[in-house]
Amino acid sequence: MSRTLLTLSLLALIAVASFGATRGATSAPSPELTHRAVAYEHGGVQLEGYLVYDASRVSADHPAPGVAVYPEWWGLNDYAKQRAEKLAQLGYVAFAVDMYGKGVVTAEAAKAGELAGQFYGKPLMAERARAGLDQLLASGLVDPDRVAAIGYCFGGSITQALAYSGAPLAGIVSFHGGLIPASPEAAQKNRAKILICHGAVDPLVKPEDLAAFTKGLNDGGFDYQFISYSGARHAFTNPGVDALAKANGMEAVVGYDAAADRRSWGHMRQFFAEIFATE
Repeated sequence: MSRTLLTLSLLALIAVASFGATRGATSAPSPELTHRAVAYEHGGVQLEGYLVYDASRVSADHPAPGVAVYPEWWGLNDYAKQRAEKLAQLGYVAFAVDMYGKGVVTAEAAKAGELAGQFYGKPLMAERARAGLDQLLASGLVDPDRVAAIGYCFGGSITQALAYSGAPLAGIVSFHGGLIPASPEAAQKNRAKILICHGAVDPLVKPEDLAAFTKGLNDGGFDYQFISYSGARHAFTNPGVDALAKANGMEAVVGYDAAADRRSWGHMRQFFAEIFATE
């Protein structure tokens, strides 16, 4: 074989090997996640949350930042658990919180409104949320100085109420949540930085609601970011919401928006990199 042909053959072999290695790298399986149901109680209600983490990266000897996940008004369903799993894949210890009671979920808007309605405007919202956060902290896997809460729709409102109560949070992220104005008392108690991911055409948030919310944050000197996603309606992060909307006659109110979903998740990751940074 000539030197030229030998060189070309070697280059071809190298290219094939490199292609195989690249394919192997890009198709590597996701980490094997450890997850378990966690039973607890609050106010006489039996609750069951969902703890998930990557045991190859996290242990009692190697704690990680923790994130409490608060669900939409449908209850602790698969969507909230899937978001917790996505966080665990990023190396966080995630706990999807139960607000209603073990196994209490619904796909009917009327029932969801009834379940969520018992919390709005009442101390119970922050108190029940704190019970879930305490389960995350009690796992023995979390760095207590690096804890956050995220929530979706109803859960987004919950994260705000929880922060205003003075819970030990480095930050909160509200995805298409209802907006709760902060009182001067809340400004004194709050420890968290705040990221609000908002659908710019969310019909459930009126201009006066937005004005009152931002005024409360500004008057209270909160460290916050408010990001609006053009064209996004309520519940823009949930790929299953279009089917729920059709079943409940809510097509004009809610809708999935892939771009807003992707962008808001990226903004959350950037926010976490800041609040969980270690010197």
